[in-house]
Amino acid sequence: MDAIQLATFQAVIEDGSFEAAARTLHVTPSAVSQRIKALEQAVGQVLVRRTKPCEATEAGQPLVRLAGQLALLEREALDAARGGLAGGGRTRISVVVNADSLHNWFMPALAAIPAELALSFDLHQDDEDYTAELLRAGTAMAAVTAQHVAVKGCRVEKLGAMRYLAVAAPGHFADFATTPMLVFNRKDRLQHRFLAALGHGGKEPPIHYVPAANAFVEAIRLGLGWGMVPEQTAREDFAAGRGVDLAPGRHMDVPLYWQYWRMESTVLTALTTAVKAVAAGALR
Repeated sequence: MDAIQLATFQAVIEDGSFEAAARTLHVTPSAVSQRIKALEQAVGQVLVRRTKPCEATEAGQPLVRLAGQLALLEREALDAARGGLAGGGRTRISVVVNADSLHNWFMPALAAIPAELALSFDLHQDDEDYTAELLRAGTAMAAVTAQHVAVKGCRVEKLGAMRYLAVAAPGHFADFATTPMLVFNRKDRLQHRFLAALGHGGKEPPIHYVPAANAFVEAIRLGLGWGMVPEQTAREDFAAGRGVDLAPGRHMDVPLYWQYWRMESTVLTALTTAVKAVAAGALR
């Protein structure tokens, strides 16, 4: 495969359109289109869905990952040949993380990575049951995920478990049948699984969708309903009188795993080391 065509394909998927890729690569949209057509002819498959934004087809997903891996290896080889990172620019690292990890413990891992590696982070957020999808699509190099089976072409390591407690504001909970339930988004089934574990088989309670970690906890504190809150935040609210434990002695543990491209890379090794070290102190 032609390296320029492959890099152009990666730019189309990352930037979302032929026009945006053209701006990134400093060429015309026509040149981008010609390169993509040539690559598709060479592979014998349609690689790009011409949607808004553009997406890789199933056949194209392995090539997105290949393009990213080649770019990373090329950068590291050039840095080594030059004797360091001076003047080499920054390496972009794409990582997908679930919202609670991103809010509660993941950022210190990024801060712990040596500054001389000169990394630029492209963080994506999704439910922990879905974060591995970007790995499959080739658009993320690593993921914090609930999926323990390694995505093809990736390694997987267990990080620990994030514990959640059922919390409501004092005086704002009647029962699990009538008190509104807070849910992060329509992918989030944590509250539903907790009710099932309690044996609650009645009618589903009213639901508020609050798709932001800070706003989710604040909505509970303001009495809008109940929800599953990470243990550290929940216990801080119990101590401050802002929350009550709705099921003392009961909790939900969500095992988390670190999946990342299976390749020898200084950058990925440093990222993995930092993530595992911070997770060891933050997760059960």
